[in-house]
Amino acid sequence: MCGIVGYIGTRRVVPVLLEGLKRLEYRGYDSAGLVFHHENRLTTYRCEGKLANLENLVDEVIGTPAHVGLGHTRWATHGAPTEKNAHPHTDQSGRVVVVHNGIIENYNSLRENLKKEGFIFSSDTDTEVLAHLIARHLEDDLADAVRRALALVEGTYALGVMSADHPGMLIGARNNSPLVMGVVDDGSLLLASDIPALLPFTTKVILLDDQQMAVLSAQGPAVFSLKTGAAAPVTVQTIDWSVAMAEKGGHKHFMLKEIYEQPQVITNTISGRVDAETGVVDLPEIALDEAAIQKLERIYLVACGTSWHAALVAKQWIEKYARIPVEVDYASEFRYRTILVTERVLVVAISQSGETADTLAGMRRARELGGRAITICNVVGSTMTREADGTLYTHAGPEIGVAATKTFMAQLVVLYLFALYLGQRRRLVDDQTSKRCVRNLVASAAVVERVLSFLPARIKTLIESYHDCRDFLFVGRGLTFPIALEGALKLKELSYIHAEGYAAGELKHGPLALIDRDMPVVALAPGDAVYHKTISNVQEIKARQGRLILIGDEGDDFLADLGDHVVVLPTIDEDLSPILYSLPAQLLAYEIANRRGCDVDQPRNLAKSVTVE
Repeated sequence: MCGIVGYIGTRRVVPVLLEGLKRLEYRGYDSAGLVFHHENRLTTYRCEGKLANLENLVDEVIGTPAHVGLGHTRWATHGAPTEKNAHPHTDQSGRVVVVHNGIIENYNSLRENLKKEGFIFSSDTDTEVLAHLIARHLEDDLADAVRRALALVEGTYALGVMSADHPGMLIGARNNSPLVMGVVDDGSLLLASDIPALLPFTTKVILLDDQQMAVLSAQGPAVFSLKTGAAAPVTVQTIDWSVAMAEKGGHKHFMLKEIYEQPQVITNTISGRVDAETGVVDLPEIALDEAAIQKLERIYLVACGTSWHAALVAKQWIEKYARIPVEVDYASEFRYRTILVTERVLVVAISQSGETADTLAGMRRARELGGRAITICNVVGSTMTREADGTLYTHAGPEIGVAATKTFMAQLVVLYLFALYLGQRRRLVDDQTSKRCVRNLVASAAVVERVLSFLPARIKTLIESYHDCRDFLFVGRGLTFPIALEGALKLKELSYIHAEGYAAGELKHGPLALIDRDMPVVALAPGDAVYHKTISNVQEIKARQGRLILIGDEGDDFLADLGDHVVVLPTIDEDLSPILYSLPAQLLAYEIANRRGCDVDQPRNLAKSVTVE
């Protein structure tokens, strides 16, 4: 999950590295560092803590006329988040330097062997092994030394490598961790873990595949196979993200900006995929024809975290409209258990980044067993999109806040379209239903925009009674049960309050023991098919003096007599209630975390893209 940025060109390198790291800090913020080549030596700065600490540290060298360097922001795996474990790491001579994202699985045996050869280690990290290995193999050719060293390595990595003896060159290499090059019009080249780091400088990118090595030099970008050393084609793509899309736009936090972007995200994700007049959904990008859809016997939805909650909602939509049995799996479990995958099984891997390690591994395993796999993803050119049989992009734009908001909304929209598409191709959804569903989905963008005009102020007032609580419960039924899980996840990851989500009907099977006058309960109670069952569960909470925050439909006067606080939302088609009820869940977590003084965009111990197991 660490962030890597590299630059070789004509600009002063330190400001470029800092600018890139600012846009990668969501990937990790335990420590940070950078290195640049100047006056025939490598100059390294490292510190624990956030990037601001590094900015203060390098202020004295901001104007140094150096033009090649590497930067890193860390999410700790091996070794505590201290200065000695911060990247970059050098060999004992200080002539080879490495930054790394990933995990070297056989680092301990490599480390012991290197120690026997006289190599001295100064950190607790797995990464330092790489610096020594490369130095051991380095003669005249830096790229060859990297390739030979990595032949001994087991694990995942995205690397940036420099040598004091090769001042006009950067080396990048990847295996199961993302790495991308940027091509600037002035001839400069960049290396990064993720596209946002490149946006201040270019939208032209070269995406590396697994087991590839990049060489960045004055001769331009070059790509080689790590296994054979053979040259690979260099394909430059243009990304349709802008630098403004990755900035706060006047909001206090990226997360708040991204919450407010959700109406446009809904529209962007629908655009070009539906005919509002006929209700027909067209998803040619998944390359799944009607005959293949008719033969489907099962669908696995495989995901982690927030994406898993979107999958839980989608299960109900797909089974309703397409009548195909759906299993929802945590990717970290799916990849290791016995899975019944055949050519009649479709695996849908859901990942914002397209690089989530467990989800990617699960997708690969399913394809090895003969199943067809598609991915739902937000990042163009990510590993999953290149390896899947088809891709449904969510068109949410870059999401910088660690807690997913607009990408969750986009996943819901895509999955709803996917359910309708399957139902239409299986001839189970008639024309009238198709028109109604599509028109309601298109109209939901305006409903979300209306809600965002009044809901933040309402939530901000409400949380004054709850921001200092130690525990929360979220409950829902049917389509709002996954939103209860998502609300609890958002609250715990942002505010560090213990929170749990439950199906409301499960309260009497254990969790009701937790209810007392100190326990806040957020109950999602739209006027859907299970409304009266939900209200019955709410009555059970009220009878035990639980503190109730009720979220329901406008015009439901009954709620006012039940809840300590009531939030009302416009009435929307029952199918689309997860889209609307996500908003109070997101805003409640945001406002409580903000009120408690938590770092909303960079919650402790977390990173945006989980690229290690």
